[in-house]
Amino acid sequence: MVTATLQTPPPGSLGITEILANARARLTRVTPQEAQAALTRGAVLVDIRPAAQRAEHGEIPGAVVIERNVLEWRLDPRSDARLPFARSYDLEVIVTCQEGYTSSLAAAALQDLGLHRATDLAGGYAAWRAAGLPTTKTPGRRLE
Repeated sequence: MVTATLQTPPPGSLGITEILANARARLTRVTPQEAQAALTRGAVLVDIRPAAQRAEHGEIPGAVVIERNVLEWRLDPRSDARLPFARSYDLEVIVTCQEGYTSSLAAAALQDLGLHRATDLAGGYAAWRAAGLPTTKTPGRRLE
């Protein structure tokens, strides 16, 4: 039987609050309205939520669905598994999740790949919907 014990964090480790703050310090996060404007100029909105969340809450029309576990492989211009539109490090990518937490970590990971214009939607899908912007219950494009 394994018992849980309280432990002191290992030296050099960070808690999730610190990791999230570090990620967000690197991003220029966008509001739902700014994201919508970016889409009209050619930005790619990437929805990383799992299928169950998309089915329950809905989707943003035109968002590219790439679940979080394959995101870096699909958007890294160096990857053999990249999507056809992911050929440039200058690609403007806006990542969204349900509430804007996981998307911040994902956007920072994309910046680590060299996608310097990667950011995320502040407040995620919930903020988009609360802003009264278009949503749908019809599954979006799944490209992974």
